[in-house]
Amino acid sequence: MSEIVFGIHAVQALLDSDPQRFQEVFILKGRDDRRLQPLIKALEAQGIVIQVANRQWLDSKVEGAVHQGIVARVKPGRQYQEGDLPDLIAGLDQPFLLILDGVTDPHNLGACLRSADAAGVHAVIVPKDRSAQLNATAKKVASGAAENVPLIRVTNLARTMRVLQEANVWIVGTAGEADHTVFQSKMTGPMALVMGAEGEGMRRLTREHCDELISIPMAGSVSSLNVSVATGICLFEAVRQRTSK
Repeated sequence: MSEIVFGIHAVQALLDSDPQRFQEVFILKGRDDRRLQPLIKALEAQGIVIQVANRQWLDSKVEGAVHQGIVARVKPGRQYQEGDLPDLIAGLDQPFLLILDGVTDPHNLGACLRSADAAGVHAVIVPKDRSAQLNATAKKVASGAAENVPLIRVTNLARTMRVLQEANVWIVGTAGEADHTVFQSKMTGPMALVMGAEGEGMRRLTREHCDELISIPMAGSVSSLNVSVATGICLFEAVRQRTSK
């Protein structure tokens, strides 16, 4: 069993974190890219087999996505489960978590992982159902973050939220009708930020298990933001508060 990873940043991140997972790498025939050459040399230094392929073959492996001339076949990475969460929280002084409820687009999942990694989030939690898979597209968009931030899939999101609350993690959900904004919220302690699906928002049961609801103030004519953009705004307001504390 194997997975596909493609794109310069995604392949480099995996090479840096777990080179033993590589099985073989394919590069585009005739491509002379200065960004690609150091990566090829680093792969070869690890003894990883590199083969040349034409564009049509590479395109077929990534279903038409932008592969930047490099596609790797790798062993599956570690799959985190909800049973891993208590130990993870126990080892942290100030847990900083992201919960994605109903984010089904792998591009959005990848972008949220990238923001989470940049913000120093310790783990991203998603439900097993109604959630995008961490596929090659999500990893490409995540630009290496998928190898650094644990993605924990849980069977029952509401139950997981109760477990977090029992561990004194404050759960902050985002909702347009909230009575105060992200900039008025206190986000300095152990916390989990919950982002709902674009358009639909959080599910009712998820909303009911939040300790606090916040909104992003909107001054223009649009009524909502892409979920990955909204995630970045909220995460970095939390970072601002947590670093200036």
